[in-house]
Amino acid sequence: MRLLVLGGTEFVGRAVVEEALARGWAVTVLNRGRHPVPDGVTALRGDRTGGAAGLAALRGASEADGGGWDAVVDTWSGAPSAVRDAAGLLAGHAERYAYVSSCSVYPLPGPPGQDEAAAVVAASPDAAATDYAADKRGGELAALAAFGADRALLVRAGLILGPYENIGRLPWWLTRVARGGDVLAPGPRDLGLQYVDARDLAAWTLDALAAGRSGPYNLVGPPGVTTTGALLDACVAATGSGARLCWTEPHVIEAAGVEPWTELPVWLPPGPLYDSLHRLDVSKALTAGLRCRPVAETVRDTWRWLEGLGGAAPQRPDRPAPGLDPEREAAVLAAR
Repeated sequence: MRLLVLGGTEFVGRAVVEEALARGWAVTVLNRGRHPVPDGVTALRGDRTGGAAGLAALRGASEADGGGWDAVVDTWSGAPSAVRDAAGLLAGHAERYAYVSSCSVYPLPGPPGQDEAAAVVAASPDAAATDYAADKRGGELAALAAFGADRALLVRAGLILGPYENIGRLPWWLTRVARGGDVLAPGPRDLGLQYVDARDLAAWTLDALAAGRSGPYNLVGPPGVTTTGALLDACVAATGSGARLCWTEPHVIEAAGVEPWTELPVWLPPGPLYDSLHRLDVSKALTAGLRCRPVAETVRDTWRWLEGLGGAAPQRPDRPAPGLDPEREAAVLAAR
């Protein structure tokens, strides 16, 4: 398989590139050159925010190669117009186009058990960047407009964790637990979580492209694939710290004004928003071969990657760094 990855050096894009290389695929990436690419990859330089000029290298490579690519993977999360421009250029030079979208395209809050037939937010493929949900839906529409419903694969990812994470959720928990002491652990301990390891997302996406799949798929582990307790226990085990998890009821955390999801990454208290993000129907993806590795493996490998970086994870400049201030954490623990 000849694969083109738009991006390919960070988080999900990096996982896709490494998975494709492991399969022996011929991989080309297009990016701005700010991060090194893995050995064995053909690197093209371009800037998707630069219009036609920013895609010149892509146009030249597709024309020089003649046949183009068997598949494209696009992880873009900005202006839908950038997806429109790239997909439009590639429609005659690639067989299939996988756009890594998001379950955020479903309006929040939504009922538990939403599948791919649920209503989605309004968006335009020609829009500039607005908000994350509309941007992702607009990207979907752009991919569909260029490749059609039979050649466009819409990978609606849920919460993504794993090595190379540049959002800061699991890295924050790991560095906090590694620091030791009493850790504010948001309950209930047995609250089910729904997430996908970036490497499992990558493997499923490449399998789906090779199999000629198209259309939308909710791509995240099944509800309750792990629990808050199992995730944080794995952080303690992976770091080998002497941290003590202090389980705290949701009402105590909320009364203290601590923000779920942002100040305490991954966690949401039971309620409508939790139902929307941690109780999605993923039966379609499971039937199509999705396999999820144990949470302990995701946590362990993410910690090993962090250690290799000296403990400081990269952070996307367009996303606020998550996490709870130590003084606020101590105040909540003291008030339990």
